[in-house]
Amino acid sequence: MSSKKFFDGFSEVSAKEWKQKIQVDLKGADYNETLVWESPEGIKVKPFYHADDTISPTHTVASGWDIGQSIYAGNTVIANKKAKAFLEKGAEALYIIVPSVDIKIAEVLANIDLYKVKVYFEFRFLNLAYVKSVLEYAANAPENIYLNIDPIGNLARTGNWFFNLEKDHGLLNGILDFKKGNIISVDTTLYQNAGANIVQQLAYALAHANEYLNYVSNKGKQRSLITFKVAVGTNYFFEIAKLRALRVLWNVLANEYGVVEDCHIVTIPTRRNKTLYDYNTNMLRTTAECMSAILGGSDMVCNMPYDAIYHKNNEFGDRIALNQLLLLKNESYFDKVGNPADGAYYIESLTNQLAQKALALFKAIEQNGGFLKQLKEHTIQRKIQESAEKEQARFNTGEEVLVGTNRYQNENDKMKDTIELYPFLKTNARKTLIQPILEKRLAEEVEQKRLDDE
Repeated sequence: MSSKKFFDGFSEVSAKEWKQKIQVDLKGADYNETLVWESPEGIKVKPFYHADDTISPTHTVASGWDIGQSIYAGNTVIANKKAKAFLEKGAEALYIIVPSVDIKIAEVLANIDLYKVKVYFEFRFLNLAYVKSVLEYAANAPENIYLNIDPIGNLARTGNWFFNLEKDHGLLNGILDFKKGNIISVDTTLYQNAGANIVQQLAYALAHANEYLNYVSNKGKQRSLITFKVAVGTNYFFEIAKLRALRVLWNVLANEYGVVEDCHIVTIPTRRNKTLYDYNTNMLRTTAECMSAILGGSDMVCNMPYDAIYHKNNEFGDRIALNQLLLLKNESYFDKVGNPADGAYYIESLTNQLAQKALALFKAIEQNGGFLKQLKEHTIQRKIQESAEKEQARFNTGEEVLVGTNRYQNENDKMKDTIELYPFLKTNARKTLIQPILEKRLAEEVEQKRLDDE
């Protein structure tokens, strides 16, 4: 067999030559106006990409992800029964929402092997004694317990600290004394679900994390692995690039603090594009979103039931959501290739551009006092609102399409009698320290009108 390489007979084609050929084929039409479009983040997307567009390759591991399952632990017996059933059906990690200190974690996790199963918590409160009880129960496998403590996230979401800044940080300090890692969370799902564009999501995630790293560093504590919780939308390649850019940005920030650990990323589908009408389309959306999450390098992917916005938890919706991930992993082999997006010129270019733009925005936030200061001044809220209004305008004009809602509506689709949960933005008049960041779906106004007309 000849040692001559297969492609040696073909001459290399430069990016300039490709563009010239395209311009000839356009027969006078303007290249930029015809084939180049601009994303909400200000990124100009070209019709082709070349090795010249790649500054440096981004290395992503996409084969080590766990299938997660979210469980609301309002009733310990029911939660434990669900957890064991989901694990038997193929779930590999649990995301447990704990609503109050009255929930006995030993009952929720009874007969679950914590050596094999990672458990992520979302506490709807901040209580040092309760956290200690959780860690004492899981003392034999502490590395598989992720506490996800996020007082800043609670401030952004509700407008208030759990208690106040001083007490919240004091409780966090106590937890840092008790556990070495997997303590802090940066919940970025709020920013995406409220309408922030991808650059904003990345910059706010970095600024949010920087507040914690700065606090831990000033306290002389051992630096702890930070878990990022990220909502993924359906802009497929951009969302892959978003997760890859997040790791790039984390490495830049972590190096400044001497942190060597990589970030840990947990992903869920966004709620922003989910619809009440033609709800089965939500399954298509979540499938694409989970694919982006996996290829982008998530450590754990937790799917959303297609009917989550209007139905209470139900066996069928949960089973379909879990089966989507099982199909991706066990039949579509999304765990067999370690780095499927590496070297793709388009994705590498998007990753670099998103990272650069987000880093510039992060620096601007820090130059103006940091994330907490800009939250208190309502600058972050205002910027997200501006982005959300632009996206809403694109939806209202049909430029951004949600099939079955603002295009290809099924006039026979009736939903009024099937709604179990209020699917629209709730506003409760209450006193808050800052203006909370509010999550709102794109289709809410259209859906409310259709419900009124049924």
